Amino acid sequence: MSRDDAEGGTPTRRDYLTYGGAVVGGGLLAGCTGGSDAESAPTTDRTANESGSDSASSTPSSGSESAEESSSTDGAYSVTMEPVGTVEFDRVPATIAPFTADYIDMLVALGHADAVQSIWYRGRYKTIHYEELDGVSIDLDGLTQLWNDGVSKELFYEMNADLHLIDPHELTDWLGAWDRDDLEEVRTNVAPFLGNLIFRRTDDWHDYRYYSLYEAFEKVAEIVRERERFEAIRSIHDELVTDVQSRLPAPEDRPDAALVFAGTEPEEFTPYRIDGQGANKEHFHALGISDAFAGTDVEGYSGSQSLDYEALLEVDPDSLLLRYHREGMTRAEFEDTVLAYLKEHELGSQLTAVEEDRVFRGGPIYAGPLHNLFMIERYAKGYYPGEFTEDELIDRDRLSRIITEGA
Repeated sequence: MSRDDAEGGTPTRRDYLTYGGAVVGGGLLAGCTGGSDAESAPTTDRTANESGSDSASSTPSSGSESAEESSSTDGAYSVTMEPVGTVEFDRVPATIAPFTADYIDMLVALGHADAVQSIWYRGRYKTIHYEELDGVSIDLDGLTQLWNDGVSKELFYEMNADLHLIDPHELTDWLGAWDRDDLEEVRTNVAPFLGNLIFRRTDDWHDYRYYSLYEAFEKVAEIVRERERFEAIRSIHDELVTDVQSRLPAPEDRPDAALVFAGTEPEEFTPYRIDGQGANKEHFHALGISDAFAGTDVEGYSGSQSLDYEALLEVDPDSLLLRYHREGMTRAEFEDTVLAYLKEHELGSQLTAVEEDRVFRGGPIYAGPLHNLFMIERYAKGYYPGEFTEDELIDRDRLSRIITEGA
């Protein structure tokens, strides 16, 4: 049925979400200050990097807001999230177009993998952890990749999704792919936008509220009306963090870490700061891992700086976290390739992290709640093998049942 036909007859599901889903608060680009980001086209699998220092703090979720938005599973409801504001729904969107993989991981966790339509760059979505969860999967090949030397508006028309789970600034300020008119056109003709860039908090234009991983996850749960699933997964997370933190050594006895991008046979390293805000760093914070670059002039922002072995030896981190094609490797494969190369390197072998076998894969860049759980487990066992001797710190069966059957 065409839109003209729908306007003359009974409203379709599309009408409920496009016309009933008006952006009524905050403005489409509230808080936009312009600017650019060197992390643009993914011409390789190497993501640009972010600075570590950020003094802005996230605003806690309002309990009354959450209760109001999720008070009923039937009828009209609204969800408010900066920078867009408030979007109204008459029913749960059946098809959703996310941009970054952290939001896809949220939808998978909430049992709505079938609703997912898109990913900005398929190579940035790490799904190996789903293999450990019975019945949990997603058709990665079936997702529309939105980046192809730019972001085409035609793909949004072709997907015809009910909701774009995308911070508008990702398209205008982060990638510089669209302008305000493009956003308004797609919002008006296809569906609303709603989302917040959460994987980092270092961009000058991100002067609106930042959401932590679980604050953003809660908003997605409100969108798809999955409060019970969200609370059940948050309980698993909180129990895991409480257990792990109760068993950590004293802060002065914990190793620091240098998080960097590097090739399989690295000769230079691009730093990526652990301190500061960002969903893909929350698992390191949960484990009390400090930033080896703290107090140095290493910024690690958007690929603006690289370090050779001499510079890295000056810092000489207690541990080394390497990103770049790592998440498809097993630990054994990582040791046989990357770690073996470092141990044989004239300068690399002198690093304390290499001498003490504290070199690890750096984890995904766009980390959702399921990524977060598995990363906490992985690094707890990797950093403190004498304390965390269990095969599993996460109850896979319990988590799988929540995702596939509900709380």
